[in-house]
Amino acid sequence: MGSQPKPHKLSTNEVAALVDGLKNFDLDAFGAEAGPDVKPYVFGSDDLSLLGDYYGLRMINERFCRLARSVFLPFLRMHPRISSFPPEVKAFDSVCDELDNFTSLTISRIDELRGTQMIVLPPEFVSLLTDAYYGGRVAYLDSRRQEFTATENRVIEIVTDGLNRALELAWRDLTPLSFTVQNREENLQFATFVDAEEMVVRCSFIIQLPEADPANVELLYALQALKPLASQLRSRMQSDQVTEDESWKERLERAVMSVPLSVSARLAEPTVSLTALENVTSGTIVPVDLSPAPKLYVEGRPYFDAEVGDVAGRAALNLTRRLNK
Repeated sequence: MGSQPKPHKLSTNEVAALVDGLKNFDLDAFGAEAGPDVKPYVFGSDDLSLLGDYYGLRMINERFCRLARSVFLPFLRMHPRISSFPPEVKAFDSVCDELDNFTSLTISRIDELRGTQMIVLPPEFVSLLTDAYYGGRVAYLDSRRQEFTATENRVIEIVTDGLNRALELAWRDLTPLSFTVQNREENLQFATFVDAEEMVVRCSFIIQLPEADPANVELLYALQALKPLASQLRSRMQSDQVTEDESWKERLERAVMSVPLSVSARLAEPTVSLTALENVTSGTIVPVDLSPAPKLYVEGRPYFDAEVGDVAGRAALNLTRRLNK
């Protein structure tokens, strides 16, 4: 094997020439030439790609759609079909430009994230739910009011509280969150959610109605509030914990408990010779010994010892002991 070449060390004159060359180097000209590969960055700015493709949030929204159906059951007398649109990041003032000035705004605080969330319900949908709740048709009413009645405010409270509980269940697999209502507004100008130029994550849902056009419901999250969960929201694995579905367990228990089983009693097992069996005719009495005690069988397996008796003139068994088998 040949010897490795020794590294060359710069001489004093070479080091001095290198330093002089760096002094004469035009950094501004170098930056101008490399301009296309350099872009400015402002620390603290909102990075719209922080949450990736929002896969985790889309999964939460799909779960929320299933859970929120029961919230509208008392009003619509049915479980409506709810679909979600992909989340989008927009400035809050841009979202406000797309909404009516008069609408239902419920702002909740997310204590775990130290942020806020807002539920937006269209006024015509609130009127529809109120009228349907008191026996009216599921149809939009022609109303041009600029404020909600006391009854409509109560309906808004019931619906938004139910939606917040559904959100808590939808987020539970990713991280436990609690949504506490701070205030409710009817005018966008008085909504103390975030500053106009701040970015929000907008989640839109469409509710299919049986006899009317679909209704839209909006969920807004402050982008800064979701940043601590960015890595989890980018992940396609939401949770390694399997949550218990109580309704499924109840249905399974009812199905199991309704399975029909055959029950039989074996009083005795007499032994007779072949000669005696050949001579058996109608009316022949075969003596049996009821000791040991007769047994009750379920699907051919012994489960109880019993005693022979009668109830109201009919033969019966009194179960005395359960067998450990």
